[in-house]
Amino acid sequence: MLGKFFRKPEPEQSDRVPPGQHLAKGFPVLTYGETPNISTDKWELKVWGLVKPVTFNWSDLMAMPQNHFTADFHCVTRWSKLDVQWTGVKVTDFMSHLEIDPKAVHIMEHCYGGYTTNISVADFLREENFFAHTLSGEPLSADHGGPMRLVVPHLYAWKSAKWINGLEFLDNEELGFWERNGYHKRGEPWAEERYGSI
Repeated sequence: MLGKFFRKPEPEQSDRVPPGQHLAKGFPVLTYGETPNISTDKWELKVWGLVKPVTFNWSDLMAMPQNHFTADFHCVTRWSKLDVQWTGVKVTDFMSHLEIDPKAVHIMEHCYGGYTTNISVADFLREENFFAHTLSGEPLSADHGGPMRLVVPHLYAWKSAKWINGLEFLDNEELGFWERNGYHKRGEPWAEERYGSI
């Protein structure tokens, strides 16, 4: 299994591959439940909570500055993929369109299909985070979270919510789906924050 789908990282990759991870030869698809299929003309991203409520459609996101990103991707199930090529919108560019209450310290990410995951505002606002709609030059497939997903490279990939359609700004930490089911509240790969933080 290791040789067919995954390989051990080379010693010179130790600064890029967190402890306990193997490198994937492809791009594995892991999904809990059914895969939502949302067309771009129906897709929207709602923002509410401790923020001025607003709903963005596909054209709104496409009108924002578009950037190409190269980022490593680390899954809690112990595989990593290096140098993944994405296109999308920086979180920091997106946030310039919001009016946030200073009391907001956490965000609940909501997704088509009912999935949720939590992230602190501090982790969300990092410069390297982005909303992705293109993977390796192709429109992001539904299996990989299309038409739009969040990508948070510095945390395990369950925080990079597929099929994103809502951001709820909160004044306290609430737990999302996997966090309520035994995953770590934050999920930092280099600290192996995988499970059991509750």
